Amino acid sequence: MDKPDFRVLARQLSIVENEANGYETILNNLVQFQPPTLVVGITGPPGAGKSTLIDAMVNQLVKEGKTIGILAVDPSSPFTSGSLLGDRLRMTGHFNNDKVFIRSISSRGALGGLSAKTIEMTELMKAAGFDWVFIETVGVGQNEVEVASVADQTLVVLVPESGDEIQALKSGLMEVATVFAVNKSDRDGAEQFKTTLQKMTHTPVLAVTAAQETGIASLLEVLRKNDQQQTLGRKIDLLANRAYRLIQQKRMKDLNQDELKKTIALQLENEQFNLFKLVADFA
Repeated sequence: MDKPDFRVLARQLSIVENEANGYETILNNLVQFQPPTLVVGITGPPGAGKSTLIDAMVNQLVKEGKTIGILAVDPSSPFTSGSLLGDRLRMTGHFNNDKVFIRSISSRGALGGLSAKTIEMTELMKAAGFDWVFIETVGVGQNEVEVASVADQTLVVLVPESGDEIQALKSGLMEVATVFAVNKSDRDGAEQFKTTLQKMTHTPVLAVTAAQETGIASLLEVLRKNDQQQTLGRKIDLLANRAYRLIQQKRMKDLNQDELKKTIALQLENEQFNLFKLVADFA
C-alpha cells in the first residue's frame, strides 16, 4: 500500500468528528482499499498496559514495513493538552514516524468507552489505506464491550493480578474478546492465570511482556490468523451492528434534551401524564 496522506486524513477526520460542512460527502465517497485494513480494538481494565502493548505492536509492524493508524479514545477533549492519557506518552516516539498516524478522540461521555463518531472515523482511516488500525479505549472495565462492534478483532489485555476480577469481567469483556493477551507475563502467577483463562474460554490466550516486547510477533500472527478465518456470518453481524449504531445516532441527532425537559415540566402537571405517550411523540 502507498503511505496514507496524513495531512489530508487529519483534516477529514476533524471535519467528520465535528460534523463540519461537507462531512457527509466525505463519508458517502469512501472507497475501501484492497487488501482491507485489519482493525483491532484494544480494551481491558485500567493499568493492564494497553498503550505499552500498542507501542510494542507498532514497533514490530513498522519493522515489517506496515502502515498503522491509531485511534486513542479519551474521556477528555481531543483539543486540549490533556487529551492524551499519561500512558500514551510512551507512544510519542511514533509521532514523527511516517508510517504511523495517531489521533486522539474524545469519548464525550459515551457509554462503552467509545464516541458515537468512532465508527465513522475508523471507516475513514480504513479508506486512507492503512495496513492496521488500532482503537484503544479509555480503560473503564466491562463497559467497554462496544469496541467489539467497531473492530474486526477485539484484543482484551489483562495482567496476572486480574485473577480476582475474572468473575466481574465474564459478563462483559470476556464475551467480546477474540484474543486475550496476558501482559506482564514475567510476573508471578502469570502462567497459572493464562491456564485459567484458557480453561474458561475457547479464545486464544497469549502471554506477552509489552515493556520488553516479548511475545509480540506471536500475538500479531494470531490476530492475522483470526481475521483470515473470520466467517461470513460474523462479518455480516459486525456490519449490521455498525449500521444499527449509525442509524441510531442519526435518528437521535435532532433530539434536544433541553426541549425534552421543558415538555416534561409542562406535562407533569397533567394527572393523565404518560411517559410512553411522551416518548412516542418524540420518537
